[in-house]
Amino acid sequence: MKEVKVNSRICGFTHIIKGKKDGQKIVVDIDTPCEKIKKMAHMEVDMMELFDIKENTVMENAKEARCTSTCLVPCAVMHVCCVEAGFMSDSLTKEAESISIDFL
Repeated sequence: MKEVKVNSRICGFTHIIKGKKDGQKIVVDIDTPCEKIKKMAHMEVDMMELFDIKENTVMENAKEARCTSTCLVPCAVMHVCCVEAGFMSDSLTKEAESISIDFL
């Protein structure tokens, strides 16, 4: 199981995203105080959808939940799914510890 914390400081929310591989799907659960993200708090993402940034369950759910285009949660969900599916190195993510956007 892969778990990440998303600090959405601009909107003031912190989200915990957990993903676990189950066959050819990644089951994702999100613990969040955000009403929009609560609408997408449980997903089953087909591993083959992870190669396309637009045509996938995560982005469809974000669209249906009316997430803003700058919401970090859909991107974080995609990262969790890619690590859990083995498309991204878990050891690399542990070594990097975090990714960030720094406003200059």
